[in-house]
Amino acid sequence: MSANSSSTSTKAVGECASLILQGRDRPGIVAAVADVLAKHNGNIVSLDQYSDDPEGGHFFQRTIVQLEGLKARLPELEADLTTALSEGFDITFTLRDLSQPKRVAIFASKSDHCLLDLLWRHSHGELPVSIAMVISNHPDLAREVQRFGIPYFFVPSQGPDKSEAEAEHLRLLKDNVDFVVLARYMQILSPSFIEKVGVPIINIHHSFLPAFIGAGPYAKAKERGVKLIGATAHYVTEDLDEGPIIEQDVARVNHSDSAADMQRRGANVERNVLSRAVYWHAEDRVLRNGNHTVVFP
Repeated sequence: MSANSSSTSTKAVGECASLILQGRDRPGIVAAVADVLAKHNGNIVSLDQYSDDPEGGHFFQRTIVQLEGLKARLPELEADLTTALSEGFDITFTLRDLSQPKRVAIFASKSDHCLLDLLWRHSHGELPVSIAMVISNHPDLAREVQRFGIPYFFVPSQGPDKSEAEAEHLRLLKDNVDFVVLARYMQILSPSFIEKVGVPIINIHHSFLPAFIGAGPYAKAKERGVKLIGATAHYVTEDLDEGPIIEQDVARVNHSDSAADMQRRGANVERNVLSRAVYWHAEDRVLRNGNHTVVFP
């Protein structure tokens, strides 16, 4: 991807807010929301919706609304939406000013391809985020990151006890970020850290999960004689590599490709999959429902 979406780009339409709805499907939800937006003279720039079962299933909606004087008017709009959606609807919603980009921290180790791709896209205006910091368990990438003007924190993390490192991570992240991206960060996060960090964490995995997990995935793929290699971006949960999937992609390979060839081509897939996942999350295009996601790209 280019990180641009096929839908209307929210960064091109001025004072806009994202309105995300989730809950039990029933008639009248869209009309109720549209009535409130019309009352506030809001212009619906884009609208995506999905129901997994129109007979009482789960309903999802993403609306981008343009409203003059947005910042001052958001509290009243939110109050009116709360009132309208409390009248017989089992719906929750979030309303966010899109002029305030989400703040992200990127975790990395020694592999730089995903990290530098995100930094390059951000520096060229392709990712609507504010990168607060890069955190690594190695010092190797400090100079590369600092060229982008991004703070770099080296936090050693070795051995089975990661508590000291994770305490420092939590100190750095506290109240500073809205989500975390693991750009080939080769450390396992503890359940305690995942709970305490309190924000979504996105990971890039070097395969179609759960195939070829662990170290040396491309050597394993070569040994197995695969014809496709891929990558998966997913949310991190306490169950290792089992979190809700955001995006996946593949590249075709054949018998003549070496493990190094596969790794090189796989790195490109990883970059594209991760950048799409970060972009979609940043623009509130990913709606979680248990261990599944609804993505409005």
